[in-house]
Amino acid sequence: MMGNNKCIFFAVLLFGTSLHSLVTAEPLEDKQILINFIQSISHSRAINWDMGSSACVNWTGITCNHDGSRIIALRLPAFSLHGPIPHNTLSQLSDLQILSLRSNGLTGPFPSDFSNLKNLTALYLQSNGFYGPLPLNFTNWNSLSILDLSNNGFNGSIPFSLSSLSHLTALNLANNSFSGEIPNLNIPSLQELDLSNNDLTGPIPQSLERFPSLAFVGNNLSSFSSMPPVVSPTSQPVAKKHTKLGEPAILGIAIGSCALAFVLLALLMILRYSKDKTEVSERPQKEETVTKLRSGSQNVNGNGSLVFFEGSSLAFDLEDLFRASAEVLGKGTFGTTYKAALEDASTVVVKRLKEVAAAKRDFELQMELVGNIRHENVVTLRAYYYSKDEKLMVYDYFDQGSVSSMLHAKRDENRTPLDWDSRLRIAIGAARGIAYIHTQSGGKLVHGNIKASNIFLNTQRYGCVSDVGLAPVMTPLTPPVMRIGGYRAPEVADTRKVYQASDVYSFGVVLLELLTGKSPTHATGGEEVVHLVRWVNSVVREEWTAEVFDVELLKYPNIEEEMVEMLQIGMQCVARSPEQRPKMADVVKLVEDIRRTTNAGASGVSTPATEVTASPVVAQQIGSSVVAM
Repeated sequence: MMGNNKCIFFAVLLFGTSLHSLVTAEPLEDKQILINFIQSISHSRAINWDMGSSACVNWTGITCNHDGSRIIALRLPAFSLHGPIPHNTLSQLSDLQILSLRSNGLTGPFPSDFSNLKNLTALYLQSNGFYGPLPLNFTNWNSLSILDLSNNGFNGSIPFSLSSLSHLTALNLANNSFSGEIPNLNIPSLQELDLSNNDLTGPIPQSLERFPSLAFVGNNLSSFSSMPPVVSPTSQPVAKKHTKLGEPAILGIAIGSCALAFVLLALLMILRYSKDKTEVSERPQKEETVTKLRSGSQNVNGNGSLVFFEGSSLAFDLEDLFRASAEVLGKGTFGTTYKAALEDASTVVVKRLKEVAAAKRDFELQMELVGNIRHENVVTLRAYYYSKDEKLMVYDYFDQGSVSSMLHAKRDENRTPLDWDSRLRIAIGAARGIAYIHTQSGGKLVHGNIKASNIFLNTQRYGCVSDVGLAPVMTPLTPPVMRIGGYRAPEVADTRKVYQASDVYSFGVVLLELLTGKSPTHATGGEEVVHLVRWVNSVVREEWTAEVFDVELLKYPNIEEEMVEMLQIGMQCVARSPEQRPKMADVVKLVEDIRRTTNAGASGVSTPATEVTASPVVAQQIGSSVVAM
């Protein structure tokens, strides 16, 4: 019996050890190779590689295989790497499948030891300073699918061995100094080809004639084919029988033609009018959302690069963003927001700013201020870009969408209502985030654009505020009341001149929005626009408080007191006079106390264990009940 117990004990111990090794697997050998690489090459951008942290989780530009034992992708585009690639470093990453070092300052000949990377499927070395001929033998890269060596100084002939890459789908050798004739690259899988702007001569191989002429411009190539031109049957000379028409016949033909043209024109106008009416009545309200970020920009290349903030593990450059498939998430006060899917399968949010008034230096200073904010209830700014024609901001993507979309999505049987616990968490988290923002910059920083569409849910499902501190850099070209609707505090006459008290007002509107389920401005059945704050005031004044709350909340038991408390806080936040509004630090305590004062901790909203008390003035203001339910 004791022997059996020992066997079981050792089996469990062995299993636990194996499981631990699987969970904590780290590509230690590959990590050391990368450390050697980065220590041996000049780079001006900080990189968060450290042997003490997880390469698969924390290291910038790194992707590991499924069990974390090997590194399979390295992406460091536009990382300000300079000089030749150190020999015998990256070539030792034997499982590497994707290598992207484009848009750096790398120099020297093509790294000969890259032939050891036999598992490569994609190699991006474009926009560097490489020079010299390419290796003659590419047969080692049997799995290579994408090869981009464009915008370098490579010369010599294009190796014929490229034709052995049977999985190649994209080949870009543009803007180099390749010379000689183009080899017969008979690769059926090849879908994209660019050999433009080199010194190539001779004919274009028949196997490549399927590609457009733009793939070959800027060379000294002969025509696509030596085959004689095909003559269309209609171009063959045909003997014609000439018949002279009299003047009456010519006049009749002319009048008839004019009449026919008039009838056709009238028909076209009728059809066009009918089509327009149909399009107006049947056109979906939602505009086309899938686009490319480049479509809205002009002349962005050469005007700088993305500026990343310390701690970001993102690895992409401006070109990545403009090549990414982008989905329009919304158009708001300060610009259009996109969801951008990058080539490494990661997703980010890109905000394209409009009407920026600040000079470059002022804009950069504001971005540095915002980008250094780190708080669990504030969406982190990961990077920004500034040029004369384009200003971009990059954030993390939240797949659940904004609080506005959660509250105001079409209410049908497929919709999951936002329950009271979730709404309370949103209010607590957003309040904490705004209060923290107000402590920054010597206690003077203002958010300036608080609304439900700028609030998201963090991993703990608490509110998390985005779009911090943009107001000072924007141009107030349109009336503020039209730009931020029912969230604007009465004292805000210029969107650049916002105050912490106006943030409190806007947050109060969000609280009312969470309670009522109504938008800050909404239309009634008679198309009359109703402002939420005025409507709530009028309903409470008439002692119809029960009419305020969202019908979706009425099915949850034992929450009436909590809703009334939040209503009281919201009403104080939207007081017309800024002096009568509480400070955000006090609002945090009041919102956190909602669940404690009703002794309903079992519902799952976690709150700090320390007891807090609002300031005497606020306690007096909030203490008076609006109306008992």
